[in-house]
Amino acid sequence: MAQSLELLLIQFLMPDNDARRQAEDQIKRLAKDPQVVPSLIHHLRTAKTPNVRQLAAVLLRKKITGHWGKLSPQLRQLVKQSLIESITVEHSPPVRRASANVVSIIAKYAVPAGEWPDLLPFLFQCSQSAQEEHREVALILFSSLTETIGNSFRPYFADLQSLLLKCLQDETSNRVRVAALKAVGSFLEFTHDEAEVIKFREFIPSILNVSRQCLASGEEDVAVIAFEIFDELIESPAPLLGESVKAIVQFSLEVCASPNLESNTRHQAIQIISWLAKYKSSSLKKYKLVGPILQIMCPLLAESTNRDEDDDLAPDRAAAEVIDTMALNLPKQVFPPVFEFASLSSQNANPKFREASVTALGVISEGCLELMKDKLEPVLHITLGALRDPEQMVRGAASFALGQFAEHLQPEIVSHHESVLPCILNALEDTSDEVKEKSYYALAAFCENMGEEILPFLDPLMGKLLGALQSSPRNLQETCMSAIGSVASAAEQAFVPYAERVLELMKIFMVLTNDEDLRSRARATELAGIVAMSVGRLRMEPILPAFVEAAISGFVLEFSELREYTHGFFSNVAELLEDGFTQYLPHVVPLAFSSCNLDDGSAVDIDDSDEDENVNGFGGVSSDDEAHDEPRVRNISVRTGVLDEKAAATQALGLFALHTKSSYAPYIEETLKILVRHSTYFHEDVRLQAIISLKYILTAIRAVFQNHNEGITKIKEVLDTVMNIYIKTMSEDDDKEVVAQACMSIADITNDFGYMAVEPYMPRLVEATLVLLREESSCQLIESDSEIDDDDKEHDEVLMDAVSDLLPAFAKVPGIGYYRNNHAHHKTGQWLLQPLQKLLSIWVLQLLAMLML
Repeated sequence: MAQSLELLLIQFLMPDNDARRQAEDQIKRLAKDPQVVPSLIHHLRTAKTPNVRQLAAVLLRKKITGHWGKLSPQLRQLVKQSLIESITVEHSPPVRRASANVVSIIAKYAVPAGEWPDLLPFLFQCSQSAQEEHREVALILFSSLTETIGNSFRPYFADLQSLLLKCLQDETSNRVRVAALKAVGSFLEFTHDEAEVIKFREFIPSILNVSRQCLASGEEDVAVIAFEIFDELIESPAPLLGESVKAIVQFSLEVCASPNLESNTRHQAIQIISWLAKYKSSSLKKYKLVGPILQIMCPLLAESTNRDEDDDLAPDRAAAEVIDTMALNLPKQVFPPVFEFASLSSQNANPKFREASVTALGVISEGCLELMKDKLEPVLHITLGALRDPEQMVRGAASFALGQFAEHLQPEIVSHHESVLPCILNALEDTSDEVKEKSYYALAAFCENMGEEILPFLDPLMGKLLGALQSSPRNLQETCMSAIGSVASAAEQAFVPYAERVLELMKIFMVLTNDEDLRSRARATELAGIVAMSVGRLRMEPILPAFVEAAISGFVLEFSELREYTHGFFSNVAELLEDGFTQYLPHVVPLAFSSCNLDDGSAVDIDDSDEDENVNGFGGVSSDDEAHDEPRVRNISVRTGVLDEKAAATQALGLFALHTKSSYAPYIEETLKILVRHSTYFHEDVRLQAIISLKYILTAIRAVFQNHNEGITKIKEVLDTVMNIYIKTMSEDDDKEVVAQACMSIADITNDFGYMAVEPYMPRLVEATLVLLREESSCQLIESDSEIDDDDKEHDEVLMDAVSDLLPAFAKVPGIGYYRNNHAHHKTGQWLLQPLQKLLSIWVLQLLAMLML
């Protein structure tokens, strides 16, 4: 085999495609025989050209896993010895790296079995060799072995850390320093022990030195490894950065502000700042880094972007994300410098800076909402001025900012409707479709929270919106429909004169079937439900069948967003018709079941690449179905459309049950199964709707069984299921909104069913509430950071308001002792008094603290 294999390896490297293909087929056939291993070892050691030796190593890496168990002990020893010789003696770096890759695969099996005791001593010896090549390849092997036999390094971890630090500071070889940087990245990714991770704080100055050298020499791909290391350190729960934060931020800002560097490199640096703002925001405050960061980030918003490149890597977009994250976590530190930047830049002769001024204000409006409400007049002065700017990009950014204000600065923003709405109306006539689209978004967000204030503007608004709905391109029609929905919700009965025309237009959209029209059809379906709610049952019930039929027919089109909005439409119709919706249940409930039972849509991105193969074109010949190397999972993603659809369907089931009550009986059992399952779903949006809907299904069950003696058992059974889920959610769910909803639902059940119904759950309920008041539940636990300033923790009013809804139920507990006919009740009441007193005293103290803020 040896001679024929050598010829095939040489033939595979020829430029002739036919010759390569023939060689590849024959190599694959020969590689099925375990005897290919000694042949490949022979060529790895003796072939005259480095390319052939490298190809032999690459093939060996792929085939050794399947053949290793079939080799004799003597042959295994030969393979190990030959690989060590290749690493030690080989002059070609690619061949050394390829041999090192084979070692890491064999070590996965041989080291844990005790079959390669001299491997680690050899690597330590190599890493301290006088020869640069030996030190480099030892570090390369340490990197790759960490992925396969990392646990075997644990007894030597302290020695390894010292070695890596020494190699990072190697005075004679940049290649060794780079290999050490890569090895540090591998080790840190493997390490989870807090004490071990903290040791890496000492590495930060050396990591920064190596990275700066790499940037200076044009090795940006190596320099970004530093950012991957910092990412691991930042996300670690260990309080390990300390004053090193200053050095990391300074280096990251240097890279951010260097327009000559690659977009990916700068993006990695900006991302580090974003992660620091998210995970270590108190450190940024403590070391006075917020100002220096914003001095770089705000001007980046004005950087011209090459729109041919990936928008996600564009510096202006990445900078906006950083400013947004900082505003959410450090609003008091962020608002003053951003407002100053916006004020100055709004007068800049450069339109990119005028655009950046309003973009910055829009971006911080969620995090800095309270501070912006106090400065709303000057903020609006800048933004409305930008809406009249001669440059399209500035007007578009102003429209976006107004939409953000409308979402986040409620209710104060509505009081400025007399100055804001006319400006938005003018923007709807803009010559730019992009500005028009953003203006529709601003209008929709603004009107959503208006009431009778909208009435003076109703006629001109609807005139423009109806005109645009008939003459605009599809994307504008979609945002236009969203705006009409907000106007209808705000105007309520005053919208009746426009409803017929809007609904006639929606009929046209709700029967479109081309792929490019389905998003518009989804919006139209949503709008039909909103308009129906505005005009009322009396006017809508006679014409509803046609809309319901059109909505049902859309399910076969396999468009998740359309199904999501259709569930929302059915929810609105159920609320509108109440018992009259019963006729539609057999048609719409199975559709909701179908959406709830959809596959989650998880997608795993597998990285089965090999650096040596890809670089040298060996991928085809070295890969086949028999390769058993474990692929690396690079990314896990979820189809958000499916999540939104599931959340909408879960919500719909609850509303169907609430509004049709006893008529929902045939669907209760299946619905309950789904809601129980979704109460622990991985995404909080679905869990939230399940928690809400569980209360509604309980209402329906009571309506079905309240007049049946045997039904009391069923009601108690379901109540037990629901209460257990709610109490578990209070303690274990990590989303505050979901926990708050569970608290509110328990309070509602107590009011609806009476105290006696929930009394058996009171001990656990009181304990769960105490945990929340002490801010020790899962949703309140923040990642450990020794630098967090407790005085800066903001009290979560929404969650605590929900917790306080439970107190009226607890207030009844002392009266339990007076139920003389039931001694058990008296005992329960006495048992609860002490924790209740503790609970109420904690709550009173927190209430006083809130009043003092």
